[in-house]
Amino acid sequence: MQLQDVLYGVAITNLVGSTNREISVLTFDSRAVQQDAVFFAVKGTLSDGHQFIGQTITAGASVIICEDLPEERDAAVTYIEVENTNIALGIMAANYYGNPSASLKLVGITGTNGKTTIATILFKLFRSLGFDAGMISTVQNQINEKIIPATHTTPNPLALNLLLRQMVEAGCGYCFMEVSSHSIVQHRIEGLTFVGGVFSNITHDHLDFHKTFDNYIKAKKAFFDDLPKTAFALTNADDKNGMVMLQNTKANKKTYALKQLADFKGRIIENRFSGLNLEVDEVDVFFKLVGSFNAYNLLAVYGTAMLLEQDKLTVLTLLSNLSGAEGRFDYVSNSKQIIGIVDYAHTPDAVQNVLSTIHDIRKGTEQVITVLGCGGDRDKTKRPVMAQVACDWSDKVILTSDNPRTEDPNEILKEMEAGVSPTNKRKTLTIADRREAIKTACHLARPGDIILIAGKGHEKYQEINGIRHHFDDKEVLTEQLNLLS
Repeated sequence: MQLQDVLYGVAITNLVGSTNREISVLTFDSRAVQQDAVFFAVKGTLSDGHQFIGQTITAGASVIICEDLPEERDAAVTYIEVENTNIALGIMAANYYGNPSASLKLVGITGTNGKTTIATILFKLFRSLGFDAGMISTVQNQINEKIIPATHTTPNPLALNLLLRQMVEAGCGYCFMEVSSHSIVQHRIEGLTFVGGVFSNITHDHLDFHKTFDNYIKAKKAFFDDLPKTAFALTNADDKNGMVMLQNTKANKKTYALKQLADFKGRIIENRFSGLNLEVDEVDVFFKLVGSFNAYNLLAVYGTAMLLEQDKLTVLTLLSNLSGAEGRFDYVSNSKQIIGIVDYAHTPDAVQNVLSTIHDIRKGTEQVITVLGCGGDRDKTKRPVMAQVACDWSDKVILTSDNPRTEDPNEILKEMEAGVSPTNKRKTLTIADRREAIKTACHLARPGDIILIAGKGHEKYQEINGIRHHFDDKEVLTEQLNLLS
């Protein structure tokens, strides 16, 4: 491929050498460089790609994209200075793969909670409508029926555009994609063409990365600010920051809500463990998903389908038969009618949403037993808050380990314990071993009780000091509940 073709749309501040040359591959990993590669010197959180420029030229790189031109330069190499290497990487990755997002109807879903469920149900809905479609999500990426394991909520620009290109080649007309706040700030979605953006909600999360809640809001808002006027911007009008997302967008502004007036309006008629009875735009529908948070997710899906010009009654009929994403209010029960729920809830708001849903459905005589952990190397400020929320909404709470990563699990637990008030201490246990914590919850449960295992959801591993050990909350919970039957 010609370098000058891949550079289309990139703002170049300085050019040393020729753009009229063949290139073989794009990479920001110095270890993946091959002959005639384009190497992007990305300034990351752990390392700076500028340190590896010399090494990549020795390995065969013929083009260097950088923010700071090296003082010593090789006459056979083209050096391109840009203001932001990540932006250049996004644009050039899209060009390299033939701008696949422009050949799809690409919808981005952002927000703290609900992204995976909305993306998953949209994907299932459009497959049920008979369309070839793709999905990029936290749980997995999918091209029609082909499943591709996910490593990040939003992949890097090269992996992302390769996935989109594969979708186009598979005949996909639609792609539903989670857009994380990290990916917006790090310009991983640069160069993509969206037909729509969906906002679910925004609550306390990722402050280890964004530093302030205001920065976190601005990151989400930047996605909508950049949508073209040909796209739609669909927001949750009931979220206090929902309308903020629409302030500067050029896109077609639309809303969904349960409480406010909105373009797509819903009302909960009945909420029980078997599902939700909702009135959606004056049509009474029963859905398999549970809880008010899922009522919002379903409205977001419905609104998106309407904006993508699908038939209202067909969409509602198909939606009524669809289940949600794995590890999202995933429940099992045993012969003693003990209900076990596995949920990915890993923010204070998500934990409260799940527990308030359980509270709304429960009869009032049963216990709610919550097993909760917090991940290591992530936002520490939410740990005591999550423990407090779990205690406030549960009869018994077992604090345990999640993915400690490189942190000491006992230190994480101490930070969680700081949120437990003196009055809540009597109903709280701390068991560092997650399997033992789940086992204890099951043994504490009486017939009819409800056990919530929060934090990991769909994950099939526990990460300890860089090593992922097999661990599946649902598998362990099911095994322990069956032993009690």
